[in-house]
Amino acid sequence: MNDTGTTRDDWLLLVHQLPAKPAYLRVKVWRRLQALGAVPIKNAVHVLPCTEEAREDFAWLIREILEGGGEATLCEARFIDGLADADVRGLFDQARDEDYATVAAEARALLEGVQADPAKMDEARAGAVRLRTRLNQIAAIDFFGAHGRAAASGVLDLLETTTRERNEMPANESVQAPLDSYKGLRWITRQGIHVDRIATAWLVRRFIDAGAVFTFVPSRSVEAVSGAVRFDMMDGEVTHEGDRCTFEVLLGRIGLADPALQAVAEIIHDIDLKDGKFGRAEADGIRVLIAGICMGTKDDEERLARGMAVFDDLLGFFRKKGN
Repeated sequence: MNDTGTTRDDWLLLVHQLPAKPAYLRVKVWRRLQALGAVPIKNAVHVLPCTEEAREDFAWLIREILEGGGEATLCEARFIDGLADADVRGLFDQARDEDYATVAAEARALLEGVQADPAKMDEARAGAVRLRTRLNQIAAIDFFGAHGRAAASGVLDLLETTTRERNEMPANESVQAPLDSYKGLRWITRQGIHVDRIATAWLVRRFIDAGAVFTFVPSRSVEAVSGAVRFDMMDGEVTHEGDRCTFEVLLGRIGLADPALQAVAEIIHDIDLKDGKFGRAEADGIRVLIAGICMGTKDDEERLARGMAVFDDLLGFFRKKGN
């Protein structure tokens, strides 16, 4: 409790040190921190609210830092002296308000441009798609409800109405791989499953092995187990590869050339990696649904059962809609 009798906030602090070379690693880490919504409180010390999703995001970033020859430590902390919780929340609001202001300014410029010259319609339409993706990315890391969102959303809504935007993303090709090699195995992953692990487990049960058994362990890595697949874990057999999340990796390996599944994969990617690669308009809604499930229960089997219903409906939507 703090001096006013209210509960203090819990925070995650990432303390890292990067080597002088390669130079691109600094840029890569900086961009990842920006995408996660982390704010700096000291040199090489960044903070996020203490949530399961933030812990997982930082864990993947730490892996990248270590692989690049750097050092990183993750701490769970409470601020007692110096910075107060309200000050830290203010840092997040300030950062997001700046992001929202940039979106609003760009949308306003496009709107004024197309109103003055209708020949700029294609440019404005493409800009509206890009800015909607950016606005959704910012909203996903707007942890405390910055005031700038309403203004940015309002001018962007007007731009979209003016340009009658349409957002269509092409599906990626899948690489054919055998399904049988994954049947009859036990699937191991970390406790506290979130969007990527829920979706991957759904993919396994719906398209690989309906009777698949899942084991949820407390550690982030375990030794290889005969007759089992470790997924979305450090050193796992099926896990992140490059800029692909675990769901994308497994989908590519089993080679299901289904446009509706590809659409689901793009949504999972945009939610999990927060890089806006595909700009799926549906990602923000699915992110909120999965967050609601995870906030409602800590039981992984229940999270999986409820999440599978979400992805069943999502797949059915894309199959009827035609992606």
